[in-house]
Amino acid sequence: MEFKSLKTIETSFRQIRFFGIVFICLCAGITGYSLWSSYSFAEKQRQKIYVLDGGKSLMLALSQDLSQNRPVEAREHVRRFHELFFTLSPDKNAIESNINRALFLVDKSAFRYYKDMEEKGYYNRVISGNINQTIRIDSIGCNFDNYPYKVVTYARQMIIRESNITERSLTTRCYLLNTVRSDNNPHGFTMEHFEILENRDISVVER
Repeated sequence: MEFKSLKTIETSFRQIRFFGIVFICLCAGITGYSLWSSYSFAEKQRQKIYVLDGGKSLMLALSQDLSQNRPVEAREHVRRFHELFFTLSPDKNAIESNINRALFLVDKSAFRYYKDMEEKGYYNRVISGNINQTIRIDSIGCNFDNYPYKVVTYARQMIIRESNITERSLTTRCYLLNTVRSDNNPHGFTMEHFEILENRDISVVER
């Protein structure tokens, strides 16, 4: 009878120990889930920005991850450079203003192109011939798999003279580096090793 009682007590202790371990594991699981849920909730809340509208009501604005916008910013950076660098009018001040703004977006490789064309008298011919030059970007291909990012741009130039309109095919290549944002460089990129791969006449239309 005494041996039976001891066996019953030992079995009871095993059951208590088993239920204790199960209870501890359950508490640990609930605690872990609560911490994970709290962290996830905090991360979601960080993506929400509340803006006070005229001191009267709160407006909800959603923030986005910066990396999601980088491809868009990269293409806009390259597009802006080409528009400034290749858009010319028969006005010396306008040409210099556009070129100076474009050079904030690129390294010295584009400056060498500018000096070469200036020494050949290209800009003087634009001014004296009353020529307008515009550019239309067809496509911008960016490779974000490797850094620095390789970019190839395909565009069309329209050279408008009094006697004719010349359409030219323009293809350029460069590499993009991340840099500090500023008023002159709002997208935070710098173009390096800029080069013109193709710049040839496609058609000439007499006026």
